[in-house]
Amino acid sequence: MKFKALLFALLISFFTTFQSSADEGMWIPMLLEQLNEKEMRDMGMRLTARDIYDINNSSLKDAILLFGGGCTAEIISAEGLILTNHHCGYREIQSHSTIQNDYLRDGFWAQNHNEELPSANLSVSRLVRMEEVTAKMLAGIKPEMTEKVRDSVLKINRKSIEAAASKENTYEAKVRDFYYGNEFYLFVTEVFKDVRLVGAPPSSIGKFGGDTDNWMWPRHTGDFSLFRIYVDKDNKPAAFSKENIPYKPLYTIPISLKGVKENDFTFIFGFPGRTQEYLPSDAIEMITEVQNPIRIELRRQKLDIYESFMSQDQKIRIQYSAKDAGLSNGWKKWIGESKGIAKLDGIEKKQDYEQAFQKWVSSNTTTQNQYGGLIDDFDKTFKTLSGYQQQLIFVTEAGLGIEIVKAARTLSKLEEISRNKDVLEDDVKKEIAKAKSSLSQFYKDYYLPLDKKIFVKMLESYRSGLDKSQLPEVFAMIEKDYKGNIQAYADVVFGKSMFSDSTQVMAFLQSYKPSQHKKISNDPAFILASELSDHYLKNINPRVNVLEARVDSMMRLYMKAQMEMQPEKRFYPDANSTLRVAYGKVKPYYPKDAVFYEFQTTLEGIIEKDDPAVYDYVVDERLKKLYASKDYGKYGQNGTMPVCFIGTNHTTGGNSGSPALNADGQLIGLNFDRCWEGTMSDLMYDPDQCRNIMLDVRYFLFIVDKFAGAHHLIDEMVLVE
Repeated sequence: MKFKALLFALLISFFTTFQSSADEGMWIPMLLEQLNEKEMRDMGMRLTARDIYDINNSSLKDAILLFGGGCTAEIISAEGLILTNHHCGYREIQSHSTIQNDYLRDGFWAQNHNEELPSANLSVSRLVRMEEVTAKMLAGIKPEMTEKVRDSVLKINRKSIEAAASKENTYEAKVRDFYYGNEFYLFVTEVFKDVRLVGAPPSSIGKFGGDTDNWMWPRHTGDFSLFRIYVDKDNKPAAFSKENIPYKPLYTIPISLKGVKENDFTFIFGFPGRTQEYLPSDAIEMITEVQNPIRIELRRQKLDIYESFMSQDQKIRIQYSAKDAGLSNGWKKWIGESKGIAKLDGIEKKQDYEQAFQKWVSSNTTTQNQYGGLIDDFDKTFKTLSGYQQQLIFVTEAGLGIEIVKAARTLSKLEEISRNKDVLEDDVKKEIAKAKSSLSQFYKDYYLPLDKKIFVKMLESYRSGLDKSQLPEVFAMIEKDYKGNIQAYADVVFGKSMFSDSTQVMAFLQSYKPSQHKKISNDPAFILASELSDHYLKNINPRVNVLEARVDSMMRLYMKAQMEMQPEKRFYPDANSTLRVAYGKVKPYYPKDAVFYEFQTTLEGIIEKDDPAVYDYVVDERLKKLYASKDYGKYGQNGTMPVCFIGTNHTTGGNSGSPALNADGQLIGLNFDRCWEGTMSDLMYDPDQCRNIMLDVRYFLFIVDKFAGAHHLIDEMVLVE
């Protein structure tokens, strides 16, 4: 008995080291009152939980929007004006840009509603309400069920719950899994589809520092853009129409001009994309030591080619700027993530935790029967999964990621249905219309010489990166027919494929008949796309799916066990693109030995970085003049112009564009990044190293007012001095 008492004392001591810090976590808004309100108020918040989330009265949550499916935006005026990051609105800004009107380079400012630019492919969503539906989802679920049967029951239950929630209104409803399927929540949302570009600074401000400063602190980026929601005359969501009017929101966030001080309370309200805080050590090892190195190397090769072309031609720079930014973002994040886990000794810490977990499991028969062997099963499964993940990354990044391959795959469905002699004419017409729409967008931003160089480099890396037995059949053909010369193979593909010429493809589709399907199937780019797809679907995807399903099942059990083991701990759910609150304080930090970073940057730092020879550091002449005259208006502070600041809020991808709010719920900043030393926070959070990076709202206002002269937009906002 004494031994068991000592064991539990040691376990309790160990587990307390794994308790969340006050700054860690992405919390469910509807549960703030019971889980977080006291702590938030102790840290300085003056709001109540119901000021943040309330379904009976308007609250802050009514001003928070899921922007385009991957970012966050917030409503800042009674006329439906919304604020998000420049990089979140980047594709929309780029889509409206031409050589004559280069809004990426020069910026864009609509002077009235008529000048605002429709964004056909953009929508934003507002959460109406959320509800826990765990009991409803698990109705009929029995412990002895196989995963396949369990999933089929969950699917039926999910469909029924969602249908009931959206039956009598125009809202959309979706049930989401939490804690690896141990809990479920229903989200009812209102989707707005008429969203128009209102304003954006030039990239020299909105993307200042570019890929050089991405994920880094100190930061001096004016990362914002402005859009507006339009609705029908009844203030309801509607498709684009010239008759639509600006949206009248339920809640508008006031904007504070007071600024921030060290240790000020701040919270982030947005839609974080994905975190995996509760993974075992084997998963962390696979991500940081197997997946990330391959991704990093392949992305670097692509980026080198992109940048060599973009630096020489303005049109190519416009065409590939969004693609380049997307590739670079992941590339640099993965580097920082792996370094952060190594610095934190993350794998070793997880292993220590698992040893203590094993002791807890062995402490009684019940836990032994439920969870015994779980850690060993993780080890075996991830060893096998790691090998298939290598193959998966190569086929997706270095194979299917080639642009001409993507173009060819656009006609896969058309080719497939055309082989059926009984195919309906309407089905063919629908598929042709979809292909035309997709390819017209594709070729708008396509440059063949760049893609051809990528093609050669990626296939060479694919071939050298895996064992011959793991390669698609196309490599054996290259060896046989081209003596292994991938450049010669590329010459044939790009020389003979109709997908090399947009005019040829569109003409083919214009007069297409199902009897012509062999023209598609015999195309060399289509053949390559088909072989890569078949290899993925037959040799990789089924095995990965089986292994990941096994991991999901084990993680559901592991999550349940961890919560049983630490009943006093507040477990926050991993991010899954649902609305969350993260809170912390404005703080500086020490990223490494003898290095200290302050929490605030200013316009002085932009001027210090000015370098006309480096694209990322070109400072606009108008901004230089404003700096020289110190014409900051009411937005400056003590003769300086604040630009960005950092805090300990736990954020991830999807939080881009999230409002940074003060103790009174007023807008003080715009979240847009994390520091490089803390990008491992998707896997493990460290309060000493993890900092989120926010645009100071005063710099946003200064650029809109003093730089752009768009004071009519300032007039819409509620400013608190």
